[in-house]
Amino acid sequence: MRILTTILLAGAMAVTGAVSAFAEDVKIGFIVKQPEEPWFQDEWKFADQAGKEKGFTVVKIGAEDGEKVQSAIDNLGAQGAQGFIICTPDVKLGPGIVAKAAANNLKVMTVDDRLVDASGAPLEDVPHMGISATKIGEAVGQAIVDEMKKRGWDLKDVGAIRVSYDQLPTAVDRVEGALSVLKANGFPEANIFNAPQAKTDTEAALNAATVVLNKNANIKKWIAVGLNDEAVLGAVRAAESVGVTADNFIGIGIGGADSAINEFKKPEATGFFGTVIISPKRHGYETAMNMYEWIANGKEPEKLTLTAGQLALRDNYQVVRKDLGIE
Repeated sequence: MRILTTILLAGAMAVTGAVSAFAEDVKIGFIVKQPEEPWFQDEWKFADQAGKEKGFTVVKIGAEDGEKVQSAIDNLGAQGAQGFIICTPDVKLGPGIVAKAAANNLKVMTVDDRLVDASGAPLEDVPHMGISATKIGEAVGQAIVDEMKKRGWDLKDVGAIRVSYDQLPTAVDRVEGALSVLKANGFPEANIFNAPQAKTDTEAALNAATVVLNKNANIKKWIAVGLNDEAVLGAVRAAESVGVTADNFIGIGIGGADSAINEFKKPEATGFFGTVIISPKRHGYETAMNMYEWIANGKEPEKLTLTAGQLALRDNYQVVRKDLGIE
C-alpha cells in the first residue's frame, strides 16, 4: 500500500511538473496601438498578473500603425509564441492581421476595438472582448440628464458639445448613445454642436470645442460628451478659456484615466463632473487567461464579450475604482 501511495504521489508530482513546464513554454503577445496610454499600460499590467498566476510569458508590444502591427506578429512568430491579443491602430487591418496570424501559426483575439473586413463588417470568427460602447454612452447621457435636472436647467438654454472622432466606430457609438438619452429626455437637437477632433487627445478636443464655443457665445450653459476623458477635458479647458464657469458646465468622460482622477483631486470642482470608468482588469487579465486556456486546453474564448462601465464622481471615484479592481 505504501509503495502504491508513493507511486501515485510521484505520478501526481510528474503531472504537476509537466503542467508547470508547459505553462512556462506558453508565450502570448499583447499588442496595443498606444503603448504610452495609461489604459493600455493597465491592460498590460493585468495581463502580466495572469501570466504570473499561470506561469506563462506575456510579450508586450506597441504598434502604432499597420506596418508595425505586421512586424509585431512576425516577431511573435519568430519568438515561438502561440497566440496574441491585439488592439489595432486601424480596425480595417482585420483581414491582414488574420492572414499574418495564420502564416505564423498564431491564435488571435482582439480587445477594445473589433476587427472589420473590407466592407466594414465585423470579423465574427475572431474572438473579441470589447466595451458596450452604446450602453456606456447611454450611462453618460443619463448622468448628464440627472445633473441638469438637479441644477434646474432649462434645456432650451443649454448647448451640447459633441466632441467627435467619427473615424472610430466605438467613438460614434459612445457619443450617439449619450445623445440618444439626451434627446429622449427633451434636449433640443438644434442645440447639439459637432466638434470634430483631429486626434483623440485633450489638445485636439480643446481646439475643436473652442470653435463651437466662440461661434455660440450667446449660450451660457454647456454640456459635453466625447469618446474618452481627454475629449471631455478638452471641452472643459476650452470652456474655461472663454469664461464658462464650473457651475455652468457639465462634462462626463469615459475611461477613468489618470487625467480624470487628477481633475477630481483639484481643490475646486471644475466642469469635468464625472467619468464612466471602464475596468482595464477584465480587458487585460481575462483576455490573457482566455488566450492561455485556448492554447493550453483548446478552450476557445467566447466570440463576443462586452463589458460595461461604472459612473464615478468627484466624491466617490475612489470607491468605484476599488470596486473595479483598479486600486
